[in-house]
Amino acid sequence: MVQEKGTISINTENIFPIIKKFLYSDHEIFLRELVSNAVDASQKMKRLATLGHYSKDLGELKVKVAVDAAAKTLTISDNGIGMTAEEIKKYINQVAFSGATEFMEKFKEAKDANEIIGRFGLGFYSAFMVAEKVEIQTLSYQDGAEPARWTCDGSTSFEISEGSRTERGTDVILYLNADSEEFLEEHRISDILNKYAKFLPVPVQFGTKTERVPDGEDEEGKPKYKSVEVDNIINNTNPVWTKAPSELKDEDYLDFYRELYPFSDEPLFWIHLNVDYPFNLTGVLYFPKLKNDFEVQKNKIKLFSRQVFITDEVKDIVPEFLLLLHGVIDSPDIPLNVSRSFLQADSNVKKINSYISRKVADKLSELFKKDRKAYEEKWSDIGIFVKYGAISDEKFYEKAKEFLLLENTAKEKYTLEEYSIKTKDFQTDKDGQLVYLYTADAERQDSYIQEAKKKNYDVLLMNTAIDTHFIHHLETRLEKTSLKRVDADVIDKLIVKEDTAKHTLTEEETTKLKAIFDKAINNPAMKVEVESLPTDAMPVTITMEEWMRRMKDMSRMGGGMNFYGAMPDNYKVAVNANHKIVSKILAADEAQQTAMAKQSFDLAMLAQGLLKGADLTAFVQRSVEVMG
Repeated sequence: MVQEKGTISINTENIFPIIKKFLYSDHEIFLRELVSNAVDASQKMKRLATLGHYSKDLGELKVKVAVDAAAKTLTISDNGIGMTAEEIKKYINQVAFSGATEFMEKFKEAKDANEIIGRFGLGFYSAFMVAEKVEIQTLSYQDGAEPARWTCDGSTSFEISEGSRTERGTDVILYLNADSEEFLEEHRISDILNKYAKFLPVPVQFGTKTERVPDGEDEEGKPKYKSVEVDNIINNTNPVWTKAPSELKDEDYLDFYRELYPFSDEPLFWIHLNVDYPFNLTGVLYFPKLKNDFEVQKNKIKLFSRQVFITDEVKDIVPEFLLLLHGVIDSPDIPLNVSRSFLQADSNVKKINSYISRKVADKLSELFKKDRKAYEEKWSDIGIFVKYGAISDEKFYEKAKEFLLLENTAKEKYTLEEYSIKTKDFQTDKDGQLVYLYTADAERQDSYIQEAKKKNYDVLLMNTAIDTHFIHHLETRLEKTSLKRVDADVIDKLIVKEDTAKHTLTEEETTKLKAIFDKAINNPAMKVEVESLPTDAMPVTITMEEWMRRMKDMSRMGGGMNFYGAMPDNYKVAVNANHKIVSKILAADEAQQTAMAKQSFDLAMLAQGLLKGADLTAFVQRSVEVMG
């Protein structure tokens, strides 16, 4: 072969400094690109043999990654189709640029190396992010082909000469620069391969490992073993999402989940995605055990393109509420290396987004109809997920209405329709409004729940992180229905059945009673009102209005209502004019009036979980004195 020198046709001197320096923050993806190229070469070789265009021994197709710390080189090798010198000129030297000006203009918008490399066909040239020189040794599969060698020192000059490779395939040898010697460390390479190459369709070897293998028997006839070094294959070439669901058993899906998330609880169930029209998509999505801690669970879906890991930032591809799921999706139809704005507008991405949402809804519906008891047992884990989906995706909500459950304090579960039927006869107010009562903390709000039960009212549990928003969503969707927390007012005012009966206190007594409590409480955030309540209700009840508490809750959850979040807590103190203690307070001397009012108020504070610190200590001491 005649030695040849030339200039790479990229029409700009600026490209290599950009690759080397500006994209340095993403530099580990060079290994993903080079290993992917080697896999492609291997798959093309297999395809040629399948089509009958290659009749020699195919051998075991494999990609090898090797580190030589002494020589400061990193080598990626394959026994795929290889290249001739002419093919090197075509595929390596003529980088697909339409011109330096266009490149520099488009580059300004690029966010990361992934985008630059994908948009401009720079997969191979990502090697120069870490190498001061790159060498290719290659031999084409074609009969009579001669080995070729290509070298480039990171400038636009290259050299092609006779190569030394004797077997079909390609070696890409990176002579690492001083800033990139971390890639001579085996654990660093191992981490990158584990991240990007774990499920590549061609075996990837990195180093060797020791295995114990049978070695005959000893004198007593017991089996002997010896240690041998074998190739260390780092990837699973046939992960479950590449197989047909009919080939798989539950244990296969569980094994794969353990492979993805080795320290997680087992998933509740899963969905196998497999569609080839109008877009191509495969994958498996798992429902994890969410409980209430869903924020830390996000970014557990891994996105692949033809089994090459791309990212676990799938926000624009998967509906937001599905980010709570775990698993993988693989699609060659998702434009991976373009701007987010383009991704958000892409028609295939929108179709994929809708398809995944529909498949999830269909799966949940199937589980609910097939075995409701088993579905209900999983509700504590999947309830947050379903509510999140109902809030954020209108189409999902329309499907979810049949399997979205409401749970009450008795742990009974009802669909939306079932619960409406259960409560409408008892909990419809005088204006025809159906009122759902709920508690955010059944233990803390027990006294209020008991008051509701005296009226034969049902109380829902709304105690998950998302329920503040879910309650509001339900009110906007359910006709003539409102939700009120069981401690938002005295029970007769939560569901007003008829005009409230007046109490028997005179106007003078009412004014005096209010003044006694104002003096005993001495807190402007506590608004005292004298109410006509049942004689068996508490003498004092402390409540916060539903709308005020909701605004504050949403503000705490980042709902943007900072005005309400900054406001101090204000409560209503309902004094029961019909309670016998009130008569005793009015009949007592001034000192006793203050003490009895304070004691009644503190009991109400205790029922709301608001009595703390010095106030709690004083209440306990007063209670001991009263008993003495």
